[in-house]
Amino acid sequence: MEINVDTGKIIEKNYELLVLGIFEEEKYQGVNGIINKALDKEISKKLKTPEFKGKLKKTCLLTTYGKIGIKRILLVGLGKRKDFTLESIRIASGSAINSIRELGITSCTFSILGDDTKTPIEKIVENTVVGCELALYQFNLYKTEDRDIRKINKLLFFVDAPKSVSVIKKSISIAQIIDNGVNLARNLSNMPSSDATPTQITEKAKKIARESGMTFSVLSKKEMEKLSMGGIINVSRGSSQPPKLVILEHKGGGTARPIVLVGKGITFDSGGISLKPSEKMEEMKHDKAGAATVIGTMQTVAQLKLPLNIIGIAPLTENLPGGSAYKPGDVLKMHNGKTVEVINTDAEGRLILADALAYASKYKPQAVIDLATLTGACVIALGSFATGLLGNDNDLKKRITSGGEITGEPVWELPLWDDYKELLKSDVADMKNVGGRPGGVITAASFLSNFVDYPWVHLDIAGTAWTQSNAGVKPYNPKGATGVGVRLITEVLRFWKS
Repeated sequence: MEINVDTGKIIEKNYELLVLGIFEEEKYQGVNGIINKALDKEISKKLKTPEFKGKLKKTCLLTTYGKIGIKRILLVGLGKRKDFTLESIRIASGSAINSIRELGITSCTFSILGDDTKTPIEKIVENTVVGCELALYQFNLYKTEDRDIRKINKLLFFVDAPKSVSVIKKSISIAQIIDNGVNLARNLSNMPSSDATPTQITEKAKKIARESGMTFSVLSKKEMEKLSMGGIINVSRGSSQPPKLVILEHKGGGTARPIVLVGKGITFDSGGISLKPSEKMEEMKHDKAGAATVIGTMQTVAQLKLPLNIIGIAPLTENLPGGSAYKPGDVLKMHNGKTVEVINTDAEGRLILADALAYASKYKPQAVIDLATLTGACVIALGSFATGLLGNDNDLKKRITSGGEITGEPVWELPLWDDYKELLKSDVADMKNVGGRPGGVITAASFLSNFVDYPWVHLDIAGTAWTQSNAGVKPYNPKGATGVGVRLITEVLRFWKS
C-alpha cells in the first residue's frame, strides 16, 4: 500500500474520505473541532447516538453534502481518553480500514488518531499503519472463487504541522517493514504442509537472507547426524522429507555477543506414532508458527538495520507415523550429550528445540528467546489472549513482558521451579520427554531448560499463533495465522540496551 503525508488547511481539502478518531468524551479540538463546526456540529450529534458514542472500534459514516470539499467522514471510536493506549490505535485503525474496504473505496485519508500532546505523533502514526496493513491481510492463494480482492491502494496522513512530516515518513517506513515481517510469518504459517516442506521453507529463507542482507546457512540431515542432533533426526524419521536446520545471521553489532532467536518448525504434526485425533488436525500446519515468526522477525530486524548481532535458528521437520518413525520407548542422544526417553511422540517440538537450543550455545549468546506452539496445555491455561512465558533470566523476562504490553501481544509468566524437573525423571535415560498432564506448559519448559546455559526465555505461542474459535480475532488480526511474536520481539530488539 502506498502511504504518503499531506499538510495544509483541512477545510480546503477534497478527500474522498477522511477518518477521524473520536473519544467518548470528545473535546473537539484541532482538526476534529474544525470539521465539527463546518458540518454544523453533526459529529457532536452522532456522539450522542447509542450505536456509536465514540466507543472503541465503533464506526460511523457521515456524508458532508458539499458543506466542505471532503466528501465523506468516517468516525472511529477511540474509547475513553483515560484508557487510550497504542493498542487502542491499532484496534481503531483496523476497524476503520475494514469499514472502508467494505465501502469499496480504494484510497482514504487518516487524521492523527488520539491526542498527540500525550502520545508522540510518530507512535500514533506507526501503530495506525500497523493496524491498517495487518487488518488488510488476506490469505487467498488457493481460492478460485469468492476471493475478497477489494484493496485499498493509497493511504494519506493529514497533519496540520508541516514540521512533523519527516518524522511521520520515518514512522511509516518502520511500520511497513514490521508489517511485512508479520505478514511473512502469517503466510509461512498459513501455507499447507504440501507447499511448505522443510526444503521449501529453507529455500524461502535463503531468498529472504539474500534480499535483506543476511548471512544464510543450513545444516543437512547428514551434518545433524554428525552433531548428534538426536531430537531433530529422530522426529523426522517417519517422513520422506529431509529435516533442515536453517540459520540466519544479521550482523549489525560489531563484536558484541549475539542475541539468538529459535523457532519450532514442525511443518506438519500428525503426532507421529502417538497419533492425534483427526478433528482439527488440519490446524497442525500451524505447528511451524515459531519458525515462521523467527524468519519474519529476522527479515524485519535486517531491513531495520538494527545495531545488533542477531541470529535466527529454525529447526524444520515433519512429524509423521511410518515404518521408520521413532517410537515410544526409544532413547535419543541429544546434541549436548544428554539422553531422552520418548514417552509420547507427539511431544516432538521440545525435542527439535532442545537440539537447536543446545546448538545456540556455540554462539556464546548474551540472550536466547525461543518461540514454539509447544503445548495444548498452554491453550487450556491462558486461552488465546496471552502467550506463556518461562525463563531463567529476570531482566530478559521483564524486557519481553514490557514489549508484550506495548505491542498488544501480552505474555504471562509461569513458574520454572526445579520441583517440576522431578516429573521428568526417567528410569532408563537422563530424562523423559513428557512429565504427565499436570503443569504441562511448565514441564515442557523444564525439559528445555536442560539444554540451555545462557540467559533464556521460552514463549509458548500455542494459543496465540492463530485465531482459535474466533477468540483471538481482532480488527487487525483476521482469521488464521497471527504472526504473533514478530512485533513483540522486534520491539524488544529495537530498544535493546546491553
